[in-house]
Amino acid sequence: MTPYLQQRREELRKVYRDGLLHDVIPFWLKHGMDRQHGGIFTALGRRGELLDSDKAVWFQGRAAWTFAHLYNTVEPRPEWLEAALSCGNFLHDRCADLTGKLHFTVTSEGDPLRMRRYVFSECFAAIAYGALHHATGQRQWKERAIAAFETFLKYNRTPGLIAPKTHPETRPMKGLSPLMMTIVTAQDLRADLGDITVMGQTLTQWVQAAIQEIRQDFMKPDLRAVMEVVGPRGEIYDHFDGRLLNPGHVMEAAWFMLREARYRPDPAVQQAGLQMIDWMWERGWDAEHGGLLYFVDVHRKPIQEYWHFMKFWWPHNETIIATLWAHIVTGDDKYAKMHQQVHDWTYAHFPDPEAGEWFGYLDRQGRPTSELKGTMWKGPFHLPRQQLVCWQLLENLV
Repeated sequence: MTPYLQQRREELRKVYRDGLLHDVIPFWLKHGMDRQHGGIFTALGRRGELLDSDKAVWFQGRAAWTFAHLYNTVEPRPEWLEAALSCGNFLHDRCADLTGKLHFTVTSEGDPLRMRRYVFSECFAAIAYGALHHATGQRQWKERAIAAFETFLKYNRTPGLIAPKTHPETRPMKGLSPLMMTIVTAQDLRADLGDITVMGQTLTQWVQAAIQEIRQDFMKPDLRAVMEVVGPRGEIYDHFDGRLLNPGHVMEAAWFMLREARYRPDPAVQQAGLQMIDWMWERGWDAEHGGLLYFVDVHRKPIQEYWHFMKFWWPHNETIIATLWAHIVTGDDKYAKMHQQVHDWTYAHFPDPEAGEWFGYLDRQGRPTSELKGTMWKGPFHLPRQQLVCWQLLENLV
């Protein structure tokens, strides 16, 4: 065990474990669950008061996975399975259109409100259903998991099913997000269903193909950067969208790669994950005020998005995981210093010791800009996943 882990392991393990089990999960079980219609609300105020009863569909899947994964990997608590089934059933029964594609938002009863062009909700549905199959052994959850992943793959692999963001004949583009989501969805499904075959490839093969495309087209060693969008062959477009980098997003993808390198030892994949952490730490860490900047420009030009300097909760969650994982697999003190910086800054600014859970949105200096504890974007996923992954990483050191 490294000197950093010898010194801080017990403290960190307690922070992650107790924050998960005694703060974050109880907050959402108490305030978020819809006891009348099923599913979960996420538009919550500082003390858990409901501010909007419309429901984010992707959070029905995210929450179902969170609760079912806790049930499967920590302890089979009945209240966790009950919450997971409530979200999973609401998602399946109320949130899809006639084609099987999921809406983005629905009313509290499940009536459709908005459909978005992308298909990320299907990824969260897939991992939720897979975890529920693991928890219950019921075959319908496995069938639903496979169907949801197939829907995601079909929409991302069939030209024209998703309306392009820009005119493809003028400026064809592809994004990092679908590849990241392919990796993590396939990994989580593999953990619950085994390395099954979906649309002609095993889950491991889907992971391998996505990693290869990221390494080939999105990683730019000459610039020490990982792009968010590129042209079909990895071209960088010298425009606002083309130059935009999201450090937290890349940190998330990086630990997916480190996880894959542990499952299927591959030094090249591990090295790619470590490079991603190094490059985006250099670009994203705010040396003046601490914390991770939301957006930066690959050529260090001004950013168009006015919130680029803000500190959001989820990039810090992902960076805490990535840097801890990197330090554990390498023993390199560089990653210990990174982890200490991001952990200490994050836990000094985001948690709300008075009302529980975390603030989601801070200004550059680290002051909350909103008292919201949940939105269409923030709910029981990134934070509890960080707490659980880091707790389990530290637990497995002995």
